[in-house]
Amino acid sequence: MAKINELKTILAEVLEVDTSAFDEETPLLGALPEFDSMAVVGVITAMEESFGISVADDDIDATIFETVGSLLGYINQAS
Repeated sequence: MAKINELKTILAEVLEVDTSAFDEETPLLGALPEFDSMAVVGVITAMEESFGISVADDDIDATIFETVGSLLGYINQAS
């Protein structure tokens, strides 16, 4: 549960939106106008710093950023 809270904090800071109601089903890429290509870069950088992971360029595709849950799944896999 701590990882989802940290991820919600990252999303709130990078996207400058209220993430208090976000859960694993919350759609991201394509659903939030704030989640553009620059936000993707910001989220990746923050995830690498916060979770101590390294996101390979080959890993980056739209499916990872579909929902909070898909992003959390990637973090868990990379940890």
